[in-house]
Amino acid sequence: MKWTIQFYAGVERDILSMPPKIQARMIRLLEMIEMHGANLGEPHTKPIGAGLFEIRAKAKEGIGRGIFCYMDNQAVTVLHAFVKKDQKIPKKELKLALDRLREVKQS
Repeated sequence: MKWTIQFYAGVERDILSMPPKIQARMIRLLEMIEMHGANLGEPHTKPIGAGLFEIRAKAKEGIGRGIFCYMDNQAVTVLHAFVKKDQKIPKKELKLALDRLREVKQS
């Protein structure tokens, strides 16, 4: 059965505005999630806690990250996407994803 990927408002636009090679890698990883499920394992996906998981898209231009959560019936929602500059996920990016997680789980 194929997985469904949903995007929080504006996240698709964020992915499409990433540098070309990061964007291509992110889209390829999302296609893999559709075909095989969200648990691709490291280095592609990784749990980050509190019900959040990250997609890791690495390219010469930098490192793209997508933060997603599981929904019902083999679906995931990508809550946030950004290009990160440091090793750790910045606190403001994580807080934004957590706020969006609470919002999508309530609706």
